[in-house]
Amino acid sequence: MRASSPAAATPKIGPATTFFGRSRRDGRWTDARQHQRVAAASTSDRALVVLTREKGKNDKVKQMLDELGVQSIEVPMVETTPGPDAARLPEVLRAASFDWITVTSPEAASVFIDGWKAAGKPDVRIGVVGKGTGKVLEATREPALRPQFTPSVANAEHMGPELPLIEGGTNRVLYPSSAKASTVLQEGLERRGFDVVRLNTYNTVTVKEIEAETLEIARRARVVAIASPSALKAWVSHVGQDRAEEMTIACIGSTSARAAEKLGLPNVLFPEHPGLEKFVETIYEASVVVGQE
Repeated sequence: MRASSPAAATPKIGPATTFFGRSRRDGRWTDARQHQRVAAASTSDRALVVLTREKGKNDKVKQMLDELGVQSIEVPMVETTPGPDAARLPEVLRAASFDWITVTSPEAASVFIDGWKAAGKPDVRIGVVGKGTGKVLEATREPALRPQFTPSVANAEHMGPELPLIEGGTNRVLYPSSAKASTVLQEGLERRGFDVVRLNTYNTVTVKEIEAETLEIARRARVVAIASPSALKAWVSHVGQDRAEEMTIACIGSTSARAAEKLGLPNVLFPEHPGLEKFVETIYEASVVVGQE
């Protein structure tokens, strides 16, 4: 695996080549296990990695990093809230037929499942942006929700040009999305003649309150793991631009990496091929390099 940086950035650590070797709603953190991790982290914060996904979504990454000997702390930066179109989703599914439902994140998949059930479980054809999103749908064990298309690369830039046209179909696509998602996918589909109905079914908002001790440990870390532009912006808001520029930003993919570049963050890595294991590889390699500085 080779991790990459945005072309305009000048990363201190450059491309990486190591391979991965192992086949409260208000945002306040008070549980005992978190305090134990904070206490342990204070003795070795140079190699500490901050995991910023929503609460409960960092567990697998943390487990994989633990197996590699990389210490991490979970400090969620964002949480999901209903979007302005969430209540419309069942109605739209009942009222119209679509050639495709395009689902581009695990969060969008979870919200879609609820709306699909409320609509009476209509027949649908689903395309997903990547395997992680597909697994959320497959976990329902509902045959109708089994994904029928995944692009060659897990991003909107590839999904738009590659989503198949259905012979004799309506050319209509339902895109249940984050309110903060870019227009890249819908524009790519519309250029090919698809009629795209976008519903902003969920939103991601910044976690406002983080326990002071936890945030201070996080600010002294050398690597932060970022899985969305929203989490990145929240991170910079909490720790400050100057501190963020000193850290290595290990991104899950190119979308978050471009967001880091736009924010002027110089030390950015992301995997060429998306996926959770590739994300962990990138985090691991970043932690190894900064641990040697």
